[in-house]
Amino acid sequence: MKKYMKFVWIALAALVFIGTFAFLYVKSQPKVKNYTLETPKYGDIEKTTVVTGTIKPRDEILIKPQISGIVDVVYKKAGQMIRAGEVIAKVKVIPELGSLSSADSKVRTAQINYNQAKIDYDRAKLLYDKQLISKTDLETASLKIKTDKEDLNAAKEYLEITRDGIAKNMEKYSSTIIRSTITGLILDIPIKKGNSVIQANTMNDGTTIATIANMNDLIFDGNIDETEVGKLNVGMPIKLTIGALQNVKLDANLEFISPKGTETNGANLFEIKAAVRSIGQVQIRSGYSANAEIVLDHAQHVLMIPESTIEFTNNKSYAYILTSGKDKKQTFKRKEVTLGLSDGINIEVKSGLTLKDKVRGTEITDDNKRSEERFSRYAETDIVCRLLLEKK
Repeated sequence: MKKYMKFVWIALAALVFIGTFAFLYVKSQPKVKNYTLETPKYGDIEKTTVVTGTIKPRDEILIKPQISGIVDVVYKKAGQMIRAGEVIAKVKVIPELGSLSSADSKVRTAQINYNQAKIDYDRAKLLYDKQLISKTDLETASLKIKTDKEDLNAAKEYLEITRDGIAKNMEKYSSTIIRSTITGLILDIPIKKGNSVIQANTMNDGTTIATIANMNDLIFDGNIDETEVGKLNVGMPIKLTIGALQNVKLDANLEFISPKGTETNGANLFEIKAAVRSIGQVQIRSGYSANAEIVLDHAQHVLMIPESTIEFTNNKSYAYILTSGKDKKQTFKRKEVTLGLSDGINIEVKSGLTLKDKVRGTEITDDNKRSEERFSRYAETDIVCRLLLEKK
């Protein structure tokens, strides 16, 4: 029995040895690699760049007062449409006490002169009726009363302007009534009733009463890197995508390229502006962020291949062309190719490849296979669900 067990253990040890040897031998063999195959095809290639910026009106008009004072009434609010000449607000003047006192004194003096001229005229009229003075003397008295009356009216108007900033008979020309100078949309009214406002002068820009713009005349304002600005030309078409309105695409034309760059975070950027051609019924707000897609170069109906299939070595480009695919073992030949325009995904092939060539792509791994199988299962399930829904 012991002798029999000895042979059993020897046999088991031999099997373990042979199995280990076979396993190590299989593992030591070079693994066969398989790749996806790409076929060159004809198509169009566009090289584009995306510039970030904002949408804003071409001109924003700042309405400022022509007189200093206190805001008495605000008639409009932001977001309303307004026509040129419409009243936005009214400013109440705070008079300077010295000027007010002087104006009041002029009114009193003019009133005294007018009262005296009236007395003199009444006396002259009585004497003229008794034929004690000539007609010329009466006319002189009449002219004096008319002159003093005009002086009195002028003094009263000056008092009104000094006290209220406005004369009643010149209300439409008053600087206390703040009117819009253009027709457009009110973007902002930063003042409220009771705020102090200052008129513009050489020492101060003045208080802004309102900001108004024509929202039918919009531009895109952005910055582009110096490596790409040389490829731009005024008049180039641009596609705009607004961040807040992802489904809206606007057409624009490049109309300005800054001749001077500005350094921002180590990059030299150039300002560009593009005129938005039409917004239709879309409501655009000033300051919307937007992306501008600009076609820098394009090639139509050219032979192209995925750029990932190209190997770049020592300023030369190579593709691996399939020469044999028997017994699941692929063999490739390395061949130099001449390339053209690239859009980052596909690249133009000027020479070295034909439509019949099969070019090596990405390596097929177990992970890739599992992903493809899962995708296939999901696709089949989706088709079945669609068919069931259609029957229902």
